[in-house]
Amino acid sequence: MNEFEKDVQSRRNDFLDSAVGFVVAFGFFATIFIIAQVIEFFGTR
Repeated sequence: MNEFEKDVQSRRNDFLDSAVGFVVAFGFFATIFIIAQVIEFFGTR
């Protein structure tokens, strides 16, 4: 075991961090998509 395995900076579960990252990224792209759909909807009128 090397020195970095003995002195861990964060003992949090990696799944939680990756899940939060996925949700944030998905929310960002969903927001962009919704804005584009709204602009397209009102632009055709």
